[in-house]
Amino acid sequence: MELEEQNKTTWSIYKKISFRFIFTLVFLFIALNNNGAFPFWDSLVSPLLEGPLHTLIPWIGKHILHLPYNITIFTNGSGDTTYDYVLIFSITLVSFFLTLIWTLLDRNRTNYQIHYYWLTTAIRFYLALMLFHYGMIKVIKLQFPSPEIFRLSETIGDLSPMGLAWTYLGYSDGYNFFIGMAEIASLLLLFRRTMALGAIITLATASNIMAVNYFYDIPVKILSTALVIMTLFLLMNDIVSLFKFFILGQSTSLSEIKSPSFKRKWVNKIKIVFKFLIIGYSLIYGIFNIWSYKNEQKDPKNRAVLYGLYDIETYKIKNDSLSNSFENISRWHQIIIEDDDFIRVRYSGDSVTGFLTTLDTIVKTLEFKNRTDTTLRGFLKYTLTNQDKYLFSGTINGDSAFLVANKRKIKPSDYRLIKRGFHWINERPFNK
Repeated sequence: MELEEQNKTTWSIYKKISFRFIFTLVFLFIALNNNGAFPFWDSLVSPLLEGPLHTLIPWIGKHILHLPYNITIFTNGSGDTTYDYVLIFSITLVSFFLTLIWTLLDRNRTNYQIHYYWLTTAIRFYLALMLFHYGMIKVIKLQFPSPEIFRLSETIGDLSPMGLAWTYLGYSDGYNFFIGMAEIASLLLLFRRTMALGAIITLATASNIMAVNYFYDIPVKILSTALVIMTLFLLMNDIVSLFKFFILGQSTSLSEIKSPSFKRKWVNKIKIVFKFLIIGYSLIYGIFNIWSYKNEQKDPKNRAVLYGLYDIETYKIKNDSLSNSFENISRWHQIIIEDDDFIRVRYSGDSVTGFLTTLDTIVKTLEFKNRTDTTLRGFLKYTLTNQDKYLFSGTINGDSAFLVANKRKIKPSDYRLIKRGFHWINERPFNK
């Protein structure tokens, strides 16, 4: 089944070689960094690639790059692990190799106009569907949760740069909706007629995402940089026209990326149907998946049974009075409970450790363990002696423990940050 010839322009050898490299690099990057853009990809393709890559990439790191440590951590909440950087290095290396082979086997081709169409289509769909997903989780406020008592009780100096950004972004429902809608506007990229407008909006959105990731040390630098570069690539075809319009104020027109036309008309119709099936499936699946996750979230009105901040008045380990000294940096200073299945402990030295918990409200016991350090665990029985004082007794890290804690009568709305609200009129700056 042959494609009709649509463009007889002859590309220079340098343009053809550059295009081959970009084409290969982009498709490998998209294939190995789907990141939720195509919903079916993670369930169908990623499982086949994950095992071999988790073997190959550490081998490359050790034997080719000679890293001083072994790669044992793979892509997780961080997209900027050593594994991810070595993966990018490997993709780039393979792209150079495939470009060389492609150049040797395809020396006589005059241009890659049809390939350019498919490359821009892949980029447009990748950017649009991924940013649509991220936009939706901002619109319904899933990505950046509102600050709770743990975050509100921290000092600014104890926040990580990422924690500061998450608190700033999580504070406002309205701002989440605004930036979410800006990301959803990337859906304009799905159609060639609105691609330029969508790319301009997406460039502003992606640049802001990249800037926040860079300057607040958020570990999504590789992906956000790729989003900006891909968006710039989409705009390169119209860069002259955009310069004439925005800078010189001249009338101009945007170039058209022609869709490949098959000689058999029914094939062209199938192509259109397939396009809208992908768009419809991706959008419907994305919305359904996000709303399902939203419905699984706990209603903030249904607080944990022991919800609150507990100041430790007495802390004795193995009945040793010295363990109660505030100079002991391992002394428990506060217990922060926001969920029934997770607690945080703030020590006198201001460090914080999180524990997975199992709460039994009938026999009044609290079993806890750290996710990564199995030695940090314990089992405590609790008793309410009066309205605000709790007694905890049991074991912490294998040693007998006795704690007396005073529960603060506090909730997020008690903090100035939350209760300040919005004011049209401010006679003086309220900068506290």
